[in-house]
Amino acid sequence: MGELFGTDGVRGEVNKFLTAKLAFQIGKAGAYYLCKGEQRPKILIGKDTRVSGDMLEAALVAGITSLGIDVVKVGVLPTPVVAYLTKVKGVKAGIMISASHNPVQDNGIKFFNGDGFKLSDEQEDYIEDIIFNSLDDLPLVDGDKVGKVEFIHNAIDEYVEYLKDTVDSSFVGLKVVVDSANGAAYKLAPKVLKELGAEVISINDDPTGYNINVDCGSTHPEVIKKAVLDYGADLGIAHDGDADRLIAVDEKGNLIDGDYILAICGRQLISEGRLASNTVVATKYSNLGLNDSMKEVEGKVSVTANGDRYVLARMLEKGYNFGGEKSGHIIFLDYNTTGDGVLSALQLIDVVQKRDLALSELGKELKEYPQILKNIEVESKDWEDNEKIKSAINEVEDLLADEGRIFVRASGTEPVIRVMVEGKDKEEVDNLADKAAQVIEKELG
Repeated sequence: MGELFGTDGVRGEVNKFLTAKLAFQIGKAGAYYLCKGEQRPKILIGKDTRVSGDMLEAALVAGITSLGIDVVKVGVLPTPVVAYLTKVKGVKAGIMISASHNPVQDNGIKFFNGDGFKLSDEQEDYIEDIIFNSLDDLPLVDGDKVGKVEFIHNAIDEYVEYLKDTVDSSFVGLKVVVDSANGAAYKLAPKVLKELGAEVISINDDPTGYNINVDCGSTHPEVIKKAVLDYGADLGIAHDGDADRLIAVDEKGNLIDGDYILAICGRQLISEGRLASNTVVATKYSNLGLNDSMKEVEGKVSVTANGDRYVLARMLEKGYNFGGEKSGHIIFLDYNTTGDGVLSALQLIDVVQKRDLALSELGKELKEYPQILKNIEVESKDWEDNEKIKSAINEVEDLLADEGRIFVRASGTEPVIRVMVEGKDKEEVDNLADKAAQVIEKELG
């Protein structure tokens, strides 16, 4: 990661960090890097419902078209739809304007290559280098060769038809609550569910430009829980602002997070012979119960670093086709190149219909290990070279053996060391977390 690009593109507070000027520079540099040598290339741009999206879109368009590169605007659409359209529309690259689950004052810019995949760290570094060192040297075109802008008006309908073909079941007879977080899926998610036959109760589907993610969506699951119980629904699904993640709720109001979705859908894919190498890719923050759940059906879990980009990298490296994060970023690589909340919801509901079981029954296929997280305030975060802390961690690892684990890491934003202990026995987990925390507090507090 560089000065501009973080773990998921360029993201920050609008007009403090992410200004129109910076967006112009990012658009110009990114377009040059991704399109150099091409004859009259095109770049596709989508956005979520934030009020700042129009401003940043205009700045990006100005930077791109100044190089003689055309722009295809698709309007408000989820991030995964932008990735899909980038792949199928014959454009050279795609751009999504969104800050995902962040508050409305933030926004972001992320690129996709022509195959619909997010850029690598190395590619983002090249774009940063252009911005900082050679932006003014990029060749501008003469006035009559400036890029033009076109708009695709039916992109939602096109993606709805594509999504419907990814499931085998009718959803007739199901009552589903959808919380779109006043974000990019506010039209798409209810529409595709209705066309598959479900009775849909749609909430938080009236974006104003200012209410995205405000007390709703996947980061506020208490809202979808209450709605499911109030309406007597069969299940609920909640997305974030750009709809690249899914958090579900069963008919009893129980949370079905990404680990449960990986277990339920992974086991179904194994039963149908469609899970590559019988392996689900998950991050180190997924619950160890996922491993047990997959072992029950002769499946495996490949563990990678935290972040959906690392999940995808492992999938591409090893030829796996399914993976995701506990947070609800789920990648069905047979259908899309990035986490897709609406697609994931359809796949989950398809399993409910195929198995003819309530989601609460399917949720029993994952038995979570107890976890405890301790946040220890410290004066120094340099714990990795402290022998007493390392000894305490090793002792916990030895006691847990193969039936648990301990993670210790420093917060990136606070003077805090975080300790997570997970194991089969809750009392043991609590005691071991306390012991490790006490050592850290004594050494660094």
